[in-house]
Amino acid sequence: MSTEENKALTRRMVEEIFNRGNISRIDEFLAPDFVEREELPPGIPSGREGVMQLTTMLRSAFPDFEATIEDLVAEGDRVVLRQIWSGTHQGEFMGVPPTGKRVSIGVIDILRVDGGRFVEHWGLMDSMGMMQQLGAIPTPGQGEG
Repeated sequence: MSTEENKALTRRMVEEIFNRGNISRIDEFLAPDFVEREELPPGIPSGREGVMQLTTMLRSAFPDFEATIEDLVAEGDRVVLRQIWSGTHQGEFMGVPPTGKRVSIGVIDILRVDGGRFVEHWGLMDSMGMMQQLGAIPTPGQGEG
């Protein structure tokens, strides 16, 4: 696949899986032997199952969840994307009861494509920033004083 085709595949996956929550379409995007290299939240398995569980968890806690691609770069078999994930906290998330707060965090992903599907993923998300926005942990300068 060309780099433009890889970028188009990435855009479709973000829209279908994360923004629409169509996890039943996972086979279109992730190879059966997909390898997850990002450290996922506790209790979320690695691989394809982890992607499905993470998506379900996010969309349950943040029903209006939206991933907005800010940058998308491709070279060879790799695609790098910088996103903003946002949503309103309306369901329990990692033990935090609904707060009604709107959160927005940065996410960076690197995906490797082979045979028209993703076979490997590395990623970083601002989990601490999310928990701070939810009030689950203090932000710097808010502590004892």
